[in-house]
Amino acid sequence: MRKGDQDVVDTTKGGSSGGVSLSKGQAISLEKRGGGTLTAVRMGLGWQAAKRRGLFGMRTREIDLDASAVLFADKKPVDVVFFRHLVSDDGSVRHTGDNLVGGAGQGEDDESILVDLQSVPGHIDQIVFTVNSFTGQTFQEVRNAFCRLVDETTGEELARYTLDGGGQYTAQIMAKVHRSGAGWQMTALGNAANGRTFQDLMPAILPQL
Repeated sequence: MRKGDQDVVDTTKGGSSGGVSLSKGQAISLEKRGGGTLTAVRMGLGWQAAKRRGLFGMRTREIDLDASAVLFADKKPVDVVFFRHLVSDDGSVRHTGDNLVGGAGQGEDDESILVDLQSVPGHIDQIVFTVNSFTGQTFQEVRNAFCRLVDETTGEELARYTLDGGGQYTAQIMAKVHRSGAGWQMTALGNAANGRTFQDLMPAILPQL
């Protein structure tokens, strides 16, 4: 798949879990398996710090990854939800709280951002989800990192994007939720970037809109 291509996946089909493993640039339509549109979704982020060999054997350094959601109207940022602003001004997007160290390997969400799709104001047409290393470590020091989209009403995982391969960068433009006709789509972006906060990532986000 070439960069920028979008392969739209029908989430009403698939395996018993209903989840779709997304590749970079792939899009899914946010529709319920039984018909109709989703009303509330959760973007979950999970990660672990990779073990490193040191003077006294293998050790793990705590890594603080931060999930953010930037709300756009006609390609202009109008609001952001992150650890210092947990709820959007209109109340439709909510961050569940900051996690400073990541997970212990259980595969659970370490940070989550909830989106009430029905309450998102009409002028908001895209919501971009990012993750950045606030403590400055590169993704070479992170393992088992993922973002996933969950139907918040049923708890069903709809799609998962796995961040693998590490790299000499400190941030990732993970995915976006954007309007498509009368409904919404999610697109996995997976673009590497550098920055400790969402403000640092804006030059990398804008080309993805």
